[in-house]
Amino acid sequence: MILSVGEKLHVVYRAMFEQSTRRHFIGEVTAVDGAMCRLEGYAYVYDTKSTMFVRKPEKRITIIDASESGYIINVINTDVVLNDVVYRYIQNVGLIATDNKAFSLDINEFSAKS
Repeated sequence: MILSVGEKLHVVYRAMFEQSTRRHFIGEVTAVDGAMCRLEGYAYVYDTKSTMFVRKPEKRITIIDASESGYIINVINTDVVLNDVVYRYIQNVGLIATDNKAFSLDINEFSAKS
């Protein structure tokens, strides 16, 4: 498998329908079996009222099949502290995920700018 235990991932769940809830997950790979990955981290859900992604407060464990077409997976730096990641809107850039330090991921490539 191309992913390894200890790597950190930003996962975008592809929307199946126009009104589907927009979800992202940022987590650390804790186990790998073929294309199946177990991740521990945080779920982010798009809040239509604030037009921002909001992190769910509790840590979660999720399992994804990295070979499925339902995900867009980005490998992020292992130095990123997952608890520090927030979503911000930057004028003339759009939506980014950042730890307000070295990590910054442009989210706009996955959807229209909000």
